[in-house]
Amino acid sequence: MKLGLSGNLTKAFIASPLTPLLLLAAFLMGAVALFAIPRQEDPQISVPMVDIFVNANGLKAGDAVELVTKPLEDIVKAIPGVKHVYSETNDNQVVVTARFRVGTDEDTAVLRVWNYVRAHYNQIPLGIPKPLIVGRGINDVAIVVLTLTPKKSAAARWNDNGLYKVASHLRNELMKVPDVGQTYIVGGRADEIRIDPSPVKLSLYGVTLRQLVDRVRNANRAFRAGAFEGRNRHIPVEAGQTLKGVGQIGNLLLTARDGRPVYVRDVAKISFGAAPLTHQAWQITKAAAGGMELRPAVSLALAKRKGSSAPVVANDILTRLKAIRGRLVPSDVRVVVTRNDGRTAQNKVNELLSHLLLATLTIVGLIALFIGWREGLVVLVVVPATILLTFFASWRLGYSINRVSLFALIFSIGILVDDAIVV
Repeated sequence: MKLGLSGNLTKAFIASPLTPLLLLAAFLMGAVALFAIPRQEDPQISVPMVDIFVNANGLKAGDAVELVTKPLEDIVKAIPGVKHVYSETNDNQVVVTARFRVGTDEDTAVLRVWNYVRAHYNQIPLGIPKPLIVGRGINDVAIVVLTLTPKKSAAARWNDNGLYKVASHLRNELMKVPDVGQTYIVGGRADEIRIDPSPVKLSLYGVTLRQLVDRVRNANRAFRAGAFEGRNRHIPVEAGQTLKGVGQIGNLLLTARDGRPVYVRDVAKISFGAAPLTHQAWQITKAAAGGMELRPAVSLALAKRKGSSAPVVANDILTRLKAIRGRLVPSDVRVVVTRNDGRTAQNKVNELLSHLLLATLTIVGLIALFIGWREGLVVLVVVPATILLTFFASWRLGYSINRVSLFALIFSIGILVDDAIVV
């Protein structure tokens, strides 16, 4: 009988003393990969989306569509790899989103959009500022969300501004955890310095709103002007200054009126405090006397870096949180983990691995019962070795282990054993 490629390989290895060593090596490499391979809840499919933000100051939505949106869409559609283009146009602002084909590298997508838009920006009317280009991908999705709320006894002492400050300090510390990617805060209000000009006083002193804006903007600027060299020393020289408080802003000189200097404080009210309330998050709980109780809430969301394992990063974040909680988070503020994709991914992967083991044992039992124990023993050795080698290859090729890849492995076991039985 003439043997094919598979038959000749089988004949070469079936009596070879290297076969047990190769099987042992497969088990060892697969065991290492099983612990080292990144674990995710969902497959890390690369479908990059790039947002292009353009400030079209002074243009109504209808004019912005004709002057900015349509030319920008034509530019983006010509970029290689772009599959769909979406746009949103409002008064004074245009947002164009490019969605690339599946599998395109995220960094490559952002670089293509940047280079192509900058090279063809002469198609946009003069006076429109350069766009802001931001890439979006699967790794921007948060894997851990921590929600800060005041305890019931301290609800009156905490508002969303105070919780935002605590979340901001907590964010700075948790960003030091290895493989933590993008972070952002949802809810709450940050501190800001507000300058509220009075139209009456502006008119009285003959100061325009543009003069006021330009004076404050240009005063809050410092830059390197040069350096002095001598006596083995290098002394940098800076020009200008950055404003450091309400008092310095108020003392900025605008102009002179009737021989008297006019300062910013003369034409505007300057205050420091929480930003204006535009959105708010709440925690809703049942009150003791019935009904619902509202307490302010601020959420801190943390994503992971590309290629890292969600369970490992999530566990490191929570470990770091436990270590710094007493130092950064007041005792009357609760920190609740409202999202933990690392734990979810770990549980689902472990469950699917147990199903994988159960499927293998079921197949071995059926073959041993209906065909023979020697055939069952072969399957018991070969199928796990094949699966572990698959894990090793996936790890080295940069793939992750997730529910989709595990479902595919479970399905492939049936095909693998079924072919062997038929042969």
